[in-house]
Amino acid sequence: MQRLTEYDCRPLLKKYKIPVPEAYLAKSADEARIYAKKIGYPVVLKLMSLQALHKTDIGGVIMNIEDPEGLLKAYNKLLSNAKAQGNIKVDGILVEETLSGIQIIVGALQDPQFGPVVMFGVGGIFVELLHDVSFRVIPITKHDSEKMISEIKAYDILCGARGQKPVNIRAISDTLLKISNMIDSEKNIMELDINPLFVNDKEAVCGDARMIIA
Repeated sequence: MQRLTEYDCRPLLKKYKIPVPEAYLAKSADEARIYAKKIGYPVVLKLMSLQALHKTDIGGVIMNIEDPEGLLKAYNKLLSNAKAQGNIKVDGILVEETLSGIQIIVGALQDPQFGPVVMFGVGGIFVELLHDVSFRVIPITKHDSEKMISEIKAYDILCGARGQKPVNIRAISDTLLKISNMIDSEKNIMELDINPLFVNDKEAVCGDARMIIA
């Protein structure tokens, strides 16, 4: 089995037209500064390492970086956090545009009993705590994707609870259908997590991803 970092997942996500943020892999602080200027502040820095796929657990993500001085501090902090893990192999630092919206999770896995299934639910750091998710066997239809979305307990939040703008439910549905198509076509994908998928009233964009392929 081979594990893929967020950066390594991007070509396959783009192939199936799953939106990803503008991002570049920096190998030095100078490269990071150039890429941040190209993207435009504020930016996010992420540690890319196969030994740290759960980046937030080791301080591998720094958000809301507003200027070059903050960028340099964040860049060095990420390398320091990596070193604290026992000198894990760092592929680079991903410089990424800042996304906004509600955080959800979409993904897929090969279930021993049912075969390939697609998943949807509450995302971000709370996914394992809340367990607010729904599943369907792949391939799914548009109707299936819409039912998956409406089944979770947090559905009212997506619809604009307490005066908030409702998110683009169609964009979530489209993403689930694209994942279903991807897993149905790429038989070597054993597991895919897009967490978080940032969704707002306009779009749904992959905020982070990891993949296991055979």
